[in-house]
Amino acid sequence: MSNRTVAALLAIVCTLLWGSAYPFIKLGYALFNVAPEDTGAKIAFGGVRFALAGIIVLLFYYLKGNHKREEVLSTPLWAQMFLLGLVQTTIHYFFFYVGLSFTTGAKSSILNSTSVFFSALLAHLFYANDKLTLKKSIGIVSGFLAIVLVNLEVNFEFSLSFRGEGFVIIATFLTSVSVLYSKRLSKSVDPVFLSGVQLTFGGVLLFLISLLLGASFPKSSLWGYFLLLYLALLSAVAFSLWTSLLKHNRVSSVTVFYFLIPIFGTLLSGLVLKEDIFQLQYYLALPVVAVGIYLVNSESK
Repeated sequence: MSNRTVAALLAIVCTLLWGSAYPFIKLGYALFNVAPEDTGAKIAFGGVRFALAGIIVLLFYYLKGNHKREEVLSTPLWAQMFLLGLVQTTIHYFFFYVGLSFTTGAKSSILNSTSVFFSALLAHLFYANDKLTLKKSIGIVSGFLAIVLVNLEVNFEFSLSFRGEGFVIIATFLTSVSVLYSKRLSKSVDPVFLSGVQLTFGGVLLFLISLLLGASFPKSSLWGYFLLLYLALLSAVAFSLWTSLLKHNRVSSVTVFYFLIPIFGTLLSGLVLKEDIFQLQYYLALPVVAVGIYLVNSESK
């Protein structure tokens, strides 16, 4: 994991998988007949996905025969893992799944990449060896400029809805908080086990919340369940790999690859959803995001 070439290739795989999530979640809404205003159904869809992903990760972990090392985990560590699941999966994806249904997949993938800039700000506050520099500050300004650009229409009117783009931005901030917290926890807990626990707990909690909102278990055709399985496997693989990469590498050297997520997400949204991705604001926002992320991480070898 600490080999730079291997780490780079695995980080690219993760960003490709996460980029594909944007169009496939929206496609899943169509296959499972989730109405735009049906918040409960969206949360149920997400809850089943992440609970299944967590179970897959834990099965893989236990089949490798590593489970004995987790028998001595202290109660505070279990509480911290559950807290990570609450923030990284339950609360984060509540905002993300609702927000995504009220905006485009391409726009969401670009907005989500701003988690790098939130991470840089938080690292400045909580880590003495990761302070802001002039380059990082310019990069952060570039990131928030991208938020403005991606929400500009052709006539230069600003189109941002709180329930759509606003919720996606809140989810992005929660991603940044989770990255720093999971890196800290991975020093004491195997990153694969950590991913499995937080995904399972967060997913089950999401599904229970959906039941309180009047939803039921998601129903669809066979293709819909295949799509749900793909999304679960996507999360299982990407979260486990990413948490492992964070454990063995500097945060900045891993998060630099976040700039690929909006590129993959935008291209796949055009291919899968037939969204109009050839828009001026996307042409402007994508390079601004890429340059900003490069500047934030440019001091990393």
